[in-house]
Amino acid sequence: MRDVLAFLLAGGVGSRLNILVRKRAKPAVPFGGIYRIIDFTLSNAANSDLSCVAVLTQYKPLSLMDHIGDGSAWDLSGRTREVRILPPKTGEKEWDWYKGTADAVRQNLDFVLQRPSKEVLILSGDHVYHMDYRKLVAFHRAREAQVTVAMMPVPWEETHHFGIAITDEEDRIIDWEEKPAKARSNLASMGVYVFDTSYLIDVLKRVPQEDFGMHILPQALKEARVYAYRFEGYWRDVGTLEAYFQANMDLLREDSGLDPEAWGTMTNVMPHGLVADWPPAQVLCTGQVEDSVVSPGCLIGGLVRRSVLSPGVVVEEGAEVEDCIIMHETFVSRGAKLKRVIIDKKVFIGEKAQVGFGDPGVVNRKFPKHLFSGLTVIGKEAHVPGGSQVGTNCVLYPEVRVEDYPPRLVVPDGETIEK
Repeated sequence: MRDVLAFLLAGGVGSRLNILVRKRAKPAVPFGGIYRIIDFTLSNAANSDLSCVAVLTQYKPLSLMDHIGDGSAWDLSGRTREVRILPPKTGEKEWDWYKGTADAVRQNLDFVLQRPSKEVLILSGDHVYHMDYRKLVAFHRAREAQVTVAMMPVPWEETHHFGIAITDEEDRIIDWEEKPAKARSNLASMGVYVFDTSYLIDVLKRVPQEDFGMHILPQALKEARVYAYRFEGYWRDVGTLEAYFQANMDLLREDSGLDPEAWGTMTNVMPHGLVADWPPAQVLCTGQVEDSVVSPGCLIGGLVRRSVLSPGVVVEEGAEVEDCIIMHETFVSRGAKLKRVIIDKKVFIGEKAQVGFGDPGVVNRKFPKHLFSGLTVIGKEAHVPGGSQVGTNCVLYPEVRVEDYPPRLVVPDGETIEK
């Protein structure tokens, strides 16, 4: 795979993840306790023996760049293997921001020309899955394809979210529908592409539009050999709060197919260049853990059920945590009760606070397309006062404090508290 160059697209805003991406890029959002979303694609690349991965960043990239570092956590550093961070270039007056997936690669064609390759692999940094890209490239070469798209069947009711392919009996793509209202197929693009390098350079120079699925693939169907590589296995686009929550919950189901440890998923455990290993998790005599992921450094004195806890989370005696995702160093005080809550890093939950209880049918008024199923989301370093009541489908912005709450510290269903 030394003659394959990989571009990992990690610059999207990811606004549907709401306040989880207020201070970080979507691929940098923590996932599954100890990981971040981008770890899955980076690990796939490393485990597939790719020697050069270019990560295209744009939106709030600092935490993502800190996490990736020099790539050594994925064995992608040294004389023969590398991770290269490629931000947008500067124009004469301002940043020439990436306008789409194809435009991002187009702006970095000089990087392609500097590293001779037979194929270019285009990857997304916000999907949770396990794939051996060697098999994908082997399929591409065996078909003598100029473009290959990794695809898998999705439920028919979800086809309007994806690029959809119509194929012949040999898996050659003969027609393409980008997010169709009424699809003719349920074979959906995973956002993973293999291009012959010479064809990629040529088509990006000729076709000025910005997006691979919307513009480049329809053009390729007119003039090139384009094939669908059918993938079988776990894959989930975690670009919405609901999908992100469900993917984390999949970790708790043995039959889900999601198994980062068995996949060989790697992560960086050295933030800011300092060794920061957490001690083992502790469950006190008053604590109880059921069907949950509990990361190193957690201290459990209360009840944790069907939840995913990142390192350093404290759940005090008498607290109850159910169906929650709780990120690093969050403190849940005595008697607090949490249900279906996504909590960012370093949040403080006061004594006897209740979060996530109410009518899930009341959608969030400010973000009705983000929160509609009963989830509540709390931003980084927020403070939930003791004795407060926060309903369902609520949003608490990062760093909110007692003075930001309404009288009697009651946040009704569907409300948003801003700093």
